[in-house]
Amino acid sequence: MGRTNHTETITRLQTLCPGIGQTASDGEPLVTPLVQSTTFWRDGVGSGAEHQYSRVSNPTVAALEKALGDLEQALPATCFATGMAAETALFLALLKAGDHVICGSGVYGGTTRLIRQLLSDLGVEADFVDATRPEAIRAAVRTTTKLIFVETPSNPSLEITDIEAVAVIARESGALLAVDNTFLTPVLQQPLDLGADISVYSTTKFIEGHSVALGGALVTRDEAVDERIRFIRKCTGAIQNPLNAWLTLNGLRTLPLRVERQSRTAEAVAAWLATHPQIVKVNHPSLATGRAAAIADRQHVGLDGARHGAVVSFEIDGGLDAGRQFVEALELCTLVEHVGSVETLVTHPASMTHADVPADQRRATGISDGLLRLSVGLEPASAIIADLKKGLEAVAACETVRDVVHEEAAACA
Repeated sequence: MGRTNHTETITRLQTLCPGIGQTASDGEPLVTPLVQSTTFWRDGVGSGAEHQYSRVSNPTVAALEKALGDLEQALPATCFATGMAAETALFLALLKAGDHVICGSGVYGGTTRLIRQLLSDLGVEADFVDATRPEAIRAAVRTTTKLIFVETPSNPSLEITDIEAVAVIARESGALLAVDNTFLTPVLQQPLDLGADISVYSTTKFIEGHSVALGGALVTRDEAVDERIRFIRKCTGAIQNPLNAWLTLNGLRTLPLRVERQSRTAEAVAAWLATHPQIVKVNHPSLATGRAAAIADRQHVGLDGARHGAVVSFEIDGGLDAGRQFVEALELCTLVEHVGSVETLVTHPASMTHADVPADQRRATGISDGLLRLSVGLEPASAIIADLKKGLEAVAACETVRDVVHEEAAACA
């Protein structure tokens, strides 16, 4: 599979990202130009100009595509307007009526919605399985299985899938393996080196990193797959716009620094939450045990103490009401439906990112009504923990008031 040494991968990305998009030619701009044009000059009928119409290709988008491909030593990525546009193109490129897809049950809610409510109407069959158990994936394989889609760490339960083990199953069955690597980015995980055929990204998240530009990308080393994906994008017109590509390129230049800092802080925050008596459960790969820990240590390529990503999820004792009181008391952490920005963000998955997922399926994948997802930003760990402590103190105060009311009511009775 050509997996490289982890230290070499880290050094390569740390060296590559600051100069992303530069041509290093005399008189050329240091920063990749924004080419905000719908169409391009042609020398004559039938000219072979690289860029002809921005629905098909654009110089700024192409610069981002080369950069994203270089991060995984792959072909230039194919960039899309959003992460969901990228996933839609992936499924349309590889699946047709009568085909079968196996999808991890813990994936992002939008992926579940796309498969259950759109692809099913087009005749595509699907099974959702526990992707942390390769044997469950193997058992779901059919002769018509064309694609296996997993997300690791999963959103928002942060469960770990063994990419190498699933890649073996995919090859044996003749299916392709796509891995949603949005949470870790190529800085912390290289799916193609682990045997995946396609890496999937919402570049809106950590890759852009500043909450200003939507985008998605598919990365592969397979020329036939790449050609098919680009054809689908041309047909559907789902290409990323030049401005968002330009903003993403500039965000990409600091990706290793941001991800390392945020991941290191997330580990400290997760460790603190795990010791707090009001917290029922904490999910973060740094806290994993047994087989999950061994897989994470093997396939996550970051630095020690900063290897497992910036997303933490946790459940507060008291369920939905406690969660509501908690987020309303926060001042530093912002309640939004997003991850991967420079600010620390908090999300309530059951009512936000996974609201369209059936409740029984949510619970089966560890998404309780009281689960909260934290995307750790660039603030100091001490400041984030102080804000979380404030939220937990508000929950405790409300519980005290409720206990007093109940006691007084009982006395009056």
